[in-house]
Amino acid sequence: MARQPTPSFKPPKRAWQRMLSGRRLDILDPSPLDIEVEDIAHGLARVARWNGQTRSAHAFSVAEHSLLVERIARHLKPGLQTRWCMAALLHDAPEYVIGDMISPFKAALGSAYKSIEHTLEAAIHVRFDLPPSLPVGIARLIKKADRLSAYFEAVQIAGFTPEESQKYFLVPPPDLEVSLTPMPVAQAQIAFMERFNALNEQRDG
Repeated sequence: MARQPTPSFKPPKRAWQRMLSGRRLDILDPSPLDIEVEDIAHGLARVARWNGQTRSAHAFSVAEHSLLVERIARHLKPGLQTRWCMAALLHDAPEYVIGDMISPFKAALGSAYKSIEHTLEAAIHVRFDLPPSLPVGIARLIKKADRLSAYFEAVQIAGFTPEESQKYFLVPPPDLEVSLTPMPVAQAQIAFMERFNALNEQRDG
């Protein structure tokens, strides 16, 4: 039986996305110079967590999730340096370009998705004066905060039972209290920008 020819990879004719700021961000080879926080805030406020499958009048956006993860990271590590608070706030920033996908789908896509996500993340970090790759301890702290946030989201708005959430996510410590009320898009965008600006001012100071 004749062997079928292996299809060759053809790069897309256009790998960039035009942002509302006017920037053209190359998704496969992003330049930090084409990244603007206003574009990030705009995009994340319009990307729904849990594919929009939440009990609320408004979707729970990635912008709101980012704010919660940064808050939880500060709770877990009091006195956390401002630059690492910024890293926590921006931990899902690549999703302003590639959207949010639930974990099972990310796993199914495999290394291609992860490679694009990591490339975007590194460019975002450089743009905002963070190391392209975070120190291991900080990365673990943010991941823990992310999993704790997922627990609260799952139980309060995404229809998971506490038993399911304990199986798939991370059970929060007793002293961590979170009450979620998803915001309208414009409010989430403003809240994200306000927190970013506050952290930026602390760093400048």
